[in-house]
Amino acid sequence: MRMRMRMRMTRKATASPCCCCSSSSSARLGGRRRRRRRPLSAAAAVLRSSSDLPLEPLDEIKLWIDANLASRLGSVVRVSGGGGGSGWAQTHVLDLKGGGKLFAKIAKGRGKDEMFRGEYEGLNAMNGTGTVGVPRAFHYDDLYGSGKGSWILMEFVDLSGRLDQAELGLKLGLMHMADPVVASRDDEDEDEDEDEEESRPFGFFVDNSIGATPQPNDWTADWVEFYREKRLWHQLKLTGDTKLLRLGETALERLDEVFSPVAGSVRPSILHGDLWSGNVAADRAGNPVIYDPACYYGHHEAEFGMSWCASFTDRFWGAYEDVVPKEPAGYGERRQLYQLYHYLNHYNLFGGSYYYTCETILKQFN
Repeated sequence: MRMRMRMRMTRKATASPCCCCSSSSSARLGGRRRRRRRPLSAAAAVLRSSSDLPLEPLDEIKLWIDANLASRLGSVVRVSGGGGGSGWAQTHVLDLKGGGKLFAKIAKGRGKDEMFRGEYEGLNAMNGTGTVGVPRAFHYDDLYGSGKGSWILMEFVDLSGRLDQAELGLKLGLMHMADPVVASRDDEDEDEDEDEEESRPFGFFVDNSIGATPQPNDWTADWVEFYREKRLWHQLKLTGDTKLLRLGETALERLDEVFSPVAGSVRPSILHGDLWSGNVAADRAGNPVIYDPACYYGHHEAEFGMSWCASFTDRFWGAYEDVVPKEPAGYGERRQLYQLYHYLNHYNLFGGSYYYTCETILKQFN
């Protein structure tokens, strides 16, 4: 599952198999694009150096920092463990000469697009709203001189503060109400892709993952169609279970009816996509921070499909709904369908009793 980015925490992490999901220039803000100078690639940084190959993964990251960030932030003076990790990646904290810190993940065996593009683009799409705290991602790349693998480099955040639920609710509401900020592409079809996003606003320009499960994000014009095909039906097919598929076919036929109270009013919000207590914390100053996303643009209510594992308080909901008013008509049924996506994902990942939860919800729509 996604590694924990929790460093110097004052409380013990509480990850469990039921709640541990989540795994990707110019940017557009308010319909305008800002062009950025493309950073030097890791391969070019290695080739520019006088170092002998093969290099260790951390040495490649240091070379990239020297070529792209050191003039502003300083070079790396010390590396320590990142206080988190997983079976597929290692984490490191890099202390800089200028006094700052960076955070790196290194994954062996899989390339950059498979491992880190979704996280990189998701972090920066949320960060670009200027609302809730999100680590800024600087770069992701393939390992060049040390075998197959990849890495991502981002801002280090000391997550040792005490979380204020009301502040989290306020900042998350502001993020959901923000205009879309779509990150850059390196291909030559940027303008064509931008037009597609505007006419088909639900989805994301890169597929990503929810835990270890692939998550398709093809741009779609209609929210109900997107949620039916790219979320629920996608997970149902992955179960391969005849009974769930049969119940699901009938339930999905009712989605237009269930979503009729909000028909025509759903606007695309940038969603974290896997918002549970393990992906939320506070920095040393007490500002809320979210990380390890599975981002896409969708209905803001879908953000809370993991609320059964998030411990949001009344203070959170009060502050959130001051910014994003609740639509009570049909809310209960929509809430169940948004939770169903995550229950199906947990069944596909862990099996067990999640099957019966999925079955129970589906039967309510048959």
